[in-house]
Amino acid sequence: MEAKSIFPRMHVSYYVSDLEKSVAFYDAFFNKPADKIKAGYAKYILEQPALVISFIENKERVNANFGHLGIQVETKAELEQYLQLAKEKGLVEKEEIGTACCYAIQDKFWVNDPDGVQWEVYYFHEDAEFNDPQYETKSAEVCCTPGEPAQKAELNVAGVQEEACCEPGSGCC
Repeated sequence: MEAKSIFPRMHVSYYVSDLEKSVAFYDAFFNKPADKIKAGYAKYILEQPALVISFIENKERVNANFGHLGIQVETKAELEQYLQLAKEKGLVEKEEIGTACCYAIQDKFWVNDPDGVQWEVYYFHEDAEFNDPQYETKSAEVCCTPGEPAQKAELNVAGVQEEACCEPGSGCC
């Protein structure tokens, strides 16, 4: 019996510099082949997560300022399944457990496609009233965006207590 499609579902389309490399990466990351491949174009239709994503080969239009994409899973066990599969395929760039990011406590891992587009797969624990200022302060590429106003908060993640302070424009969330 075929699974029923979930609607509404999100559609994303973005430009890639090398379609063949992108298809190889996304076949591995999504654990399925593309549903459609044409000259300079590939599309995946995913049921879990409910997503239609297409890629258009056009080096000149690859957006270097693109943030990241993410998949939220329902359980920690589901996150572990995704993580194990991604590890087996050599895709995992970074793992984080109990991180405070985007005003939430999350467990997650990151992968980067051939054009450097970052994907996070994450399990949401609970909302937080702060963002971790230690979170990638050297680089705002993952999760955080530059130019957020200064924040002060007491952090207590995994038993570690410290004062948090983000400077405007620091790249910290």
